[in-house]
Amino acid sequence: MELSIDAIPYISMAMAHENVMAAVGTSMLEASLDLASTEVADLTKAMELSVNPAVGGNIDIAV
Repeated sequence: MELSIDAIPYISMAMAHENVMAAVGTSMLEASLDLASTEVADLTKAMELSVNPAVGGNIDIAV
């Protein structure tokens, strides 16, 4: 494979494209992990409440 001086801009653009795609992929993974973390926290809270669901369900008020 012979590289000519004309190929340098194309190689540079391809490398820049790969850098952008890697950054996008990393950003999407970070967002996915944040969402999963939030879902786990919500599920944990729901499971904790299901242990004794009657607590806090009724409020007695005397006037």
